[in-house]
Amino acid sequence: MKKLALFFLLLSFTLIYAQDSENDFDAIVKNEKKSALKRMSFVTNPNTENYDIVYHRLRLKVDPSVQYIDGEVTTKYIAKQNLNSVTFDLANELVVSSVKRRNVNLTFTRSSSNELIINLPIQQNENVLDSVSITYSGIPPTSGFGSFITSQHNSTPVLWTLSEPFGALEWWPCKQDLNDKVDSIDVFITAPSSYVSVSNGIEQSQKINSDGTKTTRFRHGYPIPAYLIAIAVTNYSIYTQQAGKAPNQFPIVNYLYPEALNANLTNLDQTPLLIDFFELIVTPYPFRKEKYGHAQFGWGGGMEHTTVSFMGNFSRSLIAHELAHQWFGDKVTCGSWNDIWLNEGFATYLASLAIEHFDGEVAFISDKNNMINSITAVNDGSVYLNNDEAADVNRIFSSRLSYRKGAMVLNMLRLKLGTTNFYQALKNYLNDPDLAYGYAKTPDLKRHLEAVSGTDLTEFFNDWVYNQGYPSYSINSKNIALGKAEITINQTQSHPSVSFFEMNVPIRLIGVNGEQKDVILDHKTNGQVFVVDVPFTVTEVQFDPKKDIISKSNISSLEVDAFDLNNAITLYPVPAKDIIELHLPHGVNIEKTEFYNIMAQKIKESTTEKSWDISEFANGVYFIKTKTNLGVKQLHFIKN
Repeated sequence: MKKLALFFLLLSFTLIYAQDSENDFDAIVKNEKKSALKRMSFVTNPNTENYDIVYHRLRLKVDPSVQYIDGEVTTKYIAKQNLNSVTFDLANELVVSSVKRRNVNLTFTRSSSNELIINLPIQQNENVLDSVSITYSGIPPTSGFGSFITSQHNSTPVLWTLSEPFGALEWWPCKQDLNDKVDSIDVFITAPSSYVSVSNGIEQSQKINSDGTKTTRFRHGYPIPAYLIAIAVTNYSIYTQQAGKAPNQFPIVNYLYPEALNANLTNLDQTPLLIDFFELIVTPYPFRKEKYGHAQFGWGGGMEHTTVSFMGNFSRSLIAHELAHQWFGDKVTCGSWNDIWLNEGFATYLASLAIEHFDGEVAFISDKNNMINSITAVNDGSVYLNNDEAADVNRIFSSRLSYRKGAMVLNMLRLKLGTTNFYQALKNYLNDPDLAYGYAKTPDLKRHLEAVSGTDLTEFFNDWVYNQGYPSYSINSKNIALGKAEITINQTQSHPSVSFFEMNVPIRLIGVNGEQKDVILDHKTNGQVFVVDVPFTVTEVQFDPKKDIISKSNISSLEVDAFDLNNAITLYPVPAKDIIELHLPHGVNIEKTEFYNIMAQKIKESTTEKSWDISEFANGVYFIKTKTNLGVKQLHFIKN
């Protein structure tokens, strides 16, 4: 039989951006950049690597109407080697008035690179615990977005801190790196008594002082990096909720500007529902012995300070994103800025999964499509950062790569490994005793995904995480026998760093009467041919209908031949009463149709029509002869 081929293009399904959601997401990214606008000069200080911090006690005196801080920070630390001095990170603009060790004054020097170098009177031996108390004051500097901000809301002063990635040293002496979490902290905030103070952990006490101030104490008993320690002070109203299931309930404490509280109660009531969902798919809330909560502040986005996210608004997408960081970013923190996607990609993806859970699949597909459009707007870019990129705050917090591409890579891993294996691997990753309340790097996640699934993901991570760009697919399909379809897949790559993207490719096969079959094909080589069992004749092929993989400019074609003509042209409904329709595969066009009665008499004729009114036909059997651009097809139907 002579084959007649007709190819048609199915352009990628495109949805319009939800503008409000995109604006909210852009604000999230903007406000997580924090401390610098361009290339950052500060990186992990090698002079602080010779000791481990065990405990901080921060005694801070502030007034939201004044850009100034008085502080005393006591630090317990263990020497990792014999020490004659101890170095802390501290902005040169802050003046140190004294350093004491067990109430004995110590000498110290300041370097030009924001260091406080404390001279020890005698050598501190390796593995020995000791402590120092640093008293300091001054006007915290501002770099980029700033880390210690005084402003106003509704004509009322407000103060907040925002230290990610390298801003903690601008308001307190610390060890600012990504390899040493502090085991526990106490934070004492002294401020005018009319104000409410906020920090990490559980509020322990309030003390009214004789000078018109109030000292509020918070204690946080989980490991925490310096950049997640935060304070805020203003005339907050407090709204408390309950989260978790008995007997493992814990409070959600929300600190909002009084003028904003009532308008946000409905939004805040989504928080317990989101906690329930995240606990279901990953693990119990990591800080359930203390609290979760929000504190309103003056930026449009948010910041995931441990146990209390600072919020510029209370949209569900922002609440979900910052809440997700309590697991991915706070419990398990990226071990370097090269691995920032382990924080931001996960937070973005869990917020997207919340859309799937609460709003349904159509909304989830739209969200993924928006992410894909953003990722593929530029041909290059990897999820993992090289060392130069890891010193650039705009690259660290790239909405296109660290957030959206990171999230879609996780979605592709879920597709590749299966939802059950994917979630189990995340549980194992979060509960790994070497990672929990510590630091993780990209190979740690890969190891857990491989262990659960039994799949070697080296090629996947090389293609999608470490190297750049995305594929464009060409899908060619045809019916080759009754119940069999053949699919051939090719791809091109947007960037030369990847010669071929291995990926499971989702394809939807559609029949003449709307039948559907979804298949996922493990694409490993160009020109790879797959034979698929399908219980109907395929008349349409859709590539990635649920927007599960990163790609762009994809082409799908269906090859139509005599087999399709004989099997895919059908009449509906049969029997018919008033209207009868002809269903055709894509690429088949009607040129003429003739109707005959049981006596072989022609009773009706038309040209390109596909639907006819037969209400005036007498009951009985009729025959149709339809001429198409690919040949002639004869059918019959019953009128009743």
